[in-house]
Amino acid sequence: MALAIFDLDNTLLAGDSDYLWGRYLVARGVVDGDHYEAANARFYADYKAGQLDIDAFLAFALRPLRDNPQEALLAWRQEFLDTCIASLIRQPALDLVAKHRRAGDTLLVITATNAFVTAPIVERFGIPHLIATEPERNGMGFTGRVAGTPAFREGKVTRLMAWLAEQGESLHGSHFYSDSINDLPLLERVDNPVAVDPDPLLAEAAQHRGWPVISLHGAAR
Repeated sequence: MALAIFDLDNTLLAGDSDYLWGRYLVARGVVDGDHYEAANARFYADYKAGQLDIDAFLAFALRPLRDNPQEALLAWRQEFLDTCIASLIRQPALDLVAKHRRAGDTLLVITATNAFVTAPIVERFGIPHLIATEPERNGMGFTGRVAGTPAFREGKVTRLMAWLAEQGESLHGSHFYSDSINDLPLLERVDNPVAVDPDPLLAEAAQHRGWPVISLHGAAR
């Protein structure tokens, strides 16, 4: 039994839940529309270019969790899942997860997007394990800060190594599926790296290293 690791945004999902959550909050009138939309787009462009300042982004992205009551956040999240995310879960991605499940592999999603947004999405794939960026909690609410190491770039490796030690798992025979150049540090650590609908920088890296390239959503990206 081996570990099958999946990135979430633009890999299992045919879209980016972090970016789309920001757009949803703008459409819902939860945040200042013009300012928030522009900043959200700017951070997303930096991410795709492999140049994201993760600390600045998280200070921005976690603020709405701090500034709104839990009851409202949970209601908005459910609406977001139903209206923005459900259509981005495509059959090829479900089939890939099912293939590894049949093989008896341990299924894990690792994502830089915060756990408040991603946990119910990962549940919809039937994947039992999630490593995500954790928003810090204060009682029943959020502080707007990060708890521990963000699961981003080298932070994904750090978080995964800690998880492996806790679970008694190893990377022997492991797969990791990702679309993003930001995941290069982890792709280089697993036995079977796979580029999924890769961004241009990862496509170039995959070609150079001879890694397989697959599509789970094709033109949907």
